[in-house]
Amino acid sequence: MKNALLHTLKKTTLALALGAAVAAQAASATELTVYTAVESDDLQKYAQRFNQAHPEITIRWVRDSTGVMTARLLAEKDNPRADVIWGLAATSLLLLDDEGLLEPYAPAGVEKLDPKFVDQNTPPAWVGMDAWVAAICYNTIEGEKLGVPMPTSWEDLTRPEYKGHVVMPNPSSSGTGYLDVASWIQLWGEEQAWTFMDGLHDNISRYTHSGSAPCNLAASGEAVVGVSFAFRAARLKSQGAPVEVVFPSEGLGWDMEAAAIVKGTQNLEAAQTLMDWAVSREANELYNEGYAVVAMPGVAKPIENYPADIVERMIDNDFSFAAVNRDRILQEWQRRYDGKTEAR
Repeated sequence: MKNALLHTLKKTTLALALGAAVAAQAASATELTVYTAVESDDLQKYAQRFNQAHPEITIRWVRDSTGVMTARLLAEKDNPRADVIWGLAATSLLLLDDEGLLEPYAPAGVEKLDPKFVDQNTPPAWVGMDAWVAAICYNTIEGEKLGVPMPTSWEDLTRPEYKGHVVMPNPSSSGTGYLDVASWIQLWGEEQAWTFMDGLHDNISRYTHSGSAPCNLAASGEAVVGVSFAFRAARLKSQGAPVEVVFPSEGLGWDMEAAAIVKGTQNLEAAQTLMDWAVSREANELYNEGYAVVAMPGVAKPIENYPADIVERMIDNDFSFAAVNRDRILQEWQRRYDGKTEAR
């Protein structure tokens, strides 16, 4: 009886000691506020892996679409609330850098990245993570039932048979929507691109606030055609959705998810730790689970439902043009087309 009581007391003391240690660690952990536009179903995976590597840092994630996050950061310019931006479009980070919102930092190992994924300033204001690429989701069942053929090009979407069957992201709120518009302008020039978008608008049933929403709607049969991005389209097809992933013949717009430190952060050392992890091989291998193109050469393996020549199909993207002209392009787009945008 006495031995059992002593054993119980020892177990209780050990449990209390462990609990006190965990509580002390949590109390001493540095909290980072991180703004992100990473897809929700991947964010949890990335966060868990970082937490395993760095339990001394607690992250408060604030997630929304690219356009909303960019607008929020600009609105908070004089009183920043975030410590780090992680997984936002490079075009947005170029704009934020021009506004003086980023703290330059060269993460440990940045020299191992493809130079086109790294800001050219020394030290860089931002570093890239992966590239997301424009694509079209086509619902094969609904398309056959309604007599809407599978498109093979962007121009196909302006044909009469697509009227009312196309969903696209609003470029003001969605980074995918903006990369589409900016890439069409780079492909064809302003006049031809706006003429194309006029014809496309006639066939649009609605504009969404999310880049993945058009593909989700096509997968569920609520739309025949969703202008979206390859990662979402490929994943839905792999999960058994009745969709085909279409890579338009004219070329594919793209942007990269990138990370940066917000100038003025009171947690600079912890922010730098997150940036170091963001460019690591471990992180790039995680990015490659959904994205065929990642920042670190030699890491990327083929992704199911992506073409082997995906890199060759990506346009020669001028990120500076897309960033500098962003406000002007969005204002013109809103003037012409915003009436079909869904309510929030």
